[in-house]
Amino acid sequence: ISSVVGTTGNAGQTNYAASKAGIVGFSKSLAKELGSRNVTVNVVAPGYVQTDMTDELDDETRETILDAVPLDRLAEPDEIADAVLFLASPAAAYITGHVLHVNGGLSM
Repeated sequence: ISSVVGTTGNAGQTNYAASKAGIVGFSKSLAKELGSRNVTVNVVAPGYVQTDMTDELDDETRETILDAVPLDRLAEPDEIADAVLFLASPAAAYITGHVLHVNGGLSM
């Protein structure tokens, strides 16, 4: 699991963005290394998710976030889990080295 910040960056989160970008690079390299063994490696990169942490956001911050998300809401945790389950399923057997952005359009 990475984050939208791993591909977009975010002021004040240099260390977090670098760690999430590292997951992407690591996963793409691993996908190339393990592909010949029929092992797939992918990344799910969520945007903002409805959690206890985002419940604590003040109204102004929440509105600023939602203004940047075309679907005008935060993701539900189950939506992130569904993306992970899909990539781990036989339906995704020919998908590897991919970053699946689950962010309501925050990053396109």
